[in-house]
Amino acid sequence: MPESGKAIENEMSTASEAADVRNENEAVAAADELETVGADGENPEAAAEAEMTSGVRQELTMESLLDAAREILSRDAADISNDELRRLKQQFFSLHNSAAAADGEHTEPGVEANAAEITFNDLLNAAREKKNAWSAEQLAVKAANLERKNAIIAEILSLADDTDNVNRTFPRYKELQDEFNAIGEVDQTEETGVWKRFQDAREKFSDNLKINKELRDYDFKKNLEAKQTLLEEARAIADEEDVIAAYRRLQELHNKWRQVGPVAKELREEIWNDFREASVQINKRYQAYFEARKAEEAAHEAAKEALCEKVEAVDISTLKTYSAWDEATAAVIATQKEWSAAGLASPKANRRLFARFRGACDKFFQAKAEFYRNSREELSRNLARKTELAERAEALSQSEDWRATSEVLTALQKEWRTIGAVPKKQSDAVWKRFTTACDTFFARKKEATSGTRNEEAANLRSKREVIGLLSELLEFDGTRDEAFARLRGLQSRWQEIGHVPFREKDKVYEAYRSACDAVRDKFNLQESRRRMNNFRENIQRLEGDDNKLYREREHTLRILEARRNDLRTYENNLGFLSSKSKSGESLVRDLQRRIERLKADIADLEQKIAVIDEGIASAKE
Repeated sequence: MPESGKAIENEMSTASEAADVRNENEAVAAADELETVGADGENPEAAAEAEMTSGVRQELTMESLLDAAREILSRDAADISNDELRRLKQQFFSLHNSAAAADGEHTEPGVEANAAEITFNDLLNAAREKKNAWSAEQLAVKAANLERKNAIIAEILSLADDTDNVNRTFPRYKELQDEFNAIGEVDQTEETGVWKRFQDAREKFSDNLKINKELRDYDFKKNLEAKQTLLEEARAIADEEDVIAAYRRLQELHNKWRQVGPVAKELREEIWNDFREASVQINKRYQAYFEARKAEEAAHEAAKEALCEKVEAVDISTLKTYSAWDEATAAVIATQKEWSAAGLASPKANRRLFARFRGACDKFFQAKAEFYRNSREELSRNLARKTELAERAEALSQSEDWRATSEVLTALQKEWRTIGAVPKKQSDAVWKRFTTACDTFFARKKEATSGTRNEEAANLRSKREVIGLLSELLEFDGTRDEAFARLRGLQSRWQEIGHVPFREKDKVYEAYRSACDAVRDKFNLQESRRRMNNFRENIQRLEGDDNKLYREREHTLRILEARRNDLRTYENNLGFLSSKSKSGESLVRDLQRRIERLKADIADLEQKIAVIDEGIASAKE
């Protein structure tokens, strides 16, 4: 045997020494647990809060926001922030939708505003696509890095099995380690596993091969020098003023520590304990920093809760004059300024509180807009129309063409219901004129047609029979379509039945309407539940696609606001109505039924928005 071969064999005679390298691996693996200290404080940079949406006078303009969107699109994909895109979108649509709210002017947006919105959406979509493409490229790079690292591990294991060629394989083994360390990041879910497999492969190489002691000692020395350098850096950053920067630097040092090979057995525990102690000091400061920040965020959360309650406490129903609205508007805008000056709560609480505060402000300014829309000019137009109907009814009140006049007056009554509110001081007078004329004609008709009482009594029995069949339909266990088909049949039968005694007309009709409503309510409730379950399933399929979820939310919100506006209109009309006749009471009851249906629609839409918000929150978590 050559002398060099004998020397190498003598240096590597004690194979158990190589196994001691495992101690280094175990010590470094312990760093994984240490690095999780302070994990509750992730995401230290709180996102800037979106601008207020309603009634706040902004210095921003649509053009400045468009320029900001263009600037973001011009950046490198890595520098594009999805949070910044969402915040910019909130600012743009806040400005877009609230342009005239503070002055009480509510006109439709013009062509330029629509063009700006289209351009803005195109810019934001292009930025998102650019960011998404870059993210996909990063995933591909990390996958390729993982494949390269696994190939290196496999080659090291192959070298470990070749125990007869130490002089030839050891340089390659060192090259493989350098190549492994030079490869970039892999997916976080694979990082710990691939590193441990790499350590196991290195241990196997050290354990199974009789490494030349001189080479091993030299390797131990270089590794010790590298780890001492890392230890000094860890101690140096322990007192750094910027806690976040120190913590991030520590993570980098831990990554480098993992890449450094083992040191001599007698030094492993000591140097690792020193490095761990330095890490503990940094992590304790990091944890303390975030505990203090949580306390500060809790105080900000309480302050913002109070501001939400302050806006919600504004009693809109008491604001009946322009001066009252101006005073309340000034108070709300002052509260919005307080909100802007308040600090940030936790990200989750901040989103919830901002949505609540924005909703309260939107509700206030929408009510103000409605007040201005219901201007004196509109009320005067409504009064003129109702006065005309009253005059027509008075002209027909002495007619003896019972059938034709009844149809005309019934049509006038339906038209009356479609007209909005009138000035309150004229409301009772014009309503009394109209109902008196109608009641006069129908009373004369009743007296003139008294000979038809027997026929009307038979019709009354037939209509009560239809009501009984409607009540039985509530026990029907078929589908909604089948139930509604039967309902339509009974309604057609009802329409074919003639007049009933006048004194029973309202009572039997009310019973009929209640029975029809009960059938609709029962089977519509079943259908509503089915539709809501389908909606939940559709939203769950969209989870992960923020664009579609936000578009669905905006679409549903627009429908909700339309329903709310209709509800306010009906409730306002109901407030102006006062009836002292049976026909007038029927009009009031009809309005009340419409209001209840609108409230049910609003409840469904609010539930849908809540389902969408859950989907958005689930995707972000």
